[in-house]
Amino acid sequence: MTTHRDDPSARARRIVEAVATVLRGKEAVVEQAVLALVAGGHLLIEDIPGVGKTTLAHALARAIGGRFRRVQFTSDLLPSDLVGVAVYSARTECFEFQPGPLFANVVVADEINRAPPRTQSALLEAMEEARVTVDGESHDLPRPFFVLATQNPLEYHGTYDLPESQMDRFLMRLSLGYVDDETERALLRSPDRPAPLDVAAVASPEVLVALQTRAAAVAVADPVAAYAQTIVARTRRHPDVTLGASTRAALGWMAAARARALLHGRAYVIPDDLQALAVPVLAHRLVVPRAAARTERATAEDLVRTILSETPVPV
Repeated sequence: MTTHRDDPSARARRIVEAVATVLRGKEAVVEQAVLALVAGGHLLIEDIPGVGKTTLAHALARAIGGRFRRVQFTSDLLPSDLVGVAVYSARTECFEFQPGPLFANVVVADEINRAPPRTQSALLEAMEEARVTVDGESHDLPRPFFVLATQNPLEYHGTYDLPESQMDRFLMRLSLGYVDDETERALLRSPDRPAPLDVAAVASPEVLVALQTRAAAVAVADPVAAYAQTIVARTRRHPDVTLGASTRAALGWMAAARARALLHGRAYVIPDDLQALAVPVLAHRLVVPRAAARTERATAEDLVRTILSETPVPV
């Protein structure tokens, strides 16, 4: 008999609840961030400064009992500043590897679009391979390994846009946005500001790896898989889309849906899981004409919602 302590749904829910204690009024975003973590993916948060991006990442690290590192991306940041370097040791008379900040469980890549493409590529290669190579020697990154990258959508001076192939490596793109008026008033009245250090460690890196394994084993029925594939295929054929969702996008979407099913106590994926995650998983992977009347982001998100509404849902 499965106890509450061993219940993977309860374990995942405790992580959500722990993080939500310091990111008030953002329960839905917190849940999606935890789903990205449980699905084994990485997260891109595109939002203005001061809404809690770093707080979210630090709280996630605290909740899973993992190591947290933050890297401020700048125009002079080098790949070695991320992955580490081999340093000669007079004691051993050989080169020894000094790991960089990527050797952590949760890494914040702050303002990723301010670093040059070569440095961005070093990070994204590590995200894909879960290892880095220095002087021909490979070094495995810790498990779990989760990157939360941020970028400011309003500032473009001195930035390097992520190309489509690199955007595709992020499982989800989210925005935190402002809290609602009532929550903000409560924060202003409170003498204490919620801090990530106050978050209790309700899991461990080993527990999270076990959750990732359980999520990957959640069943997907043929009609549900066909439903997802139909939607992905429609993004590729839509007349307003220059580049549709890739196979990596489809696999990531289903991985996130499996994680959501696990969080909600189910051993199988339902269409609701896919619908709830379609925009954060698929929209940032679509390339739409920049001549659109509104922003490219809004157009891509609207296109995903339109395709969802036009696709029959399996019963």
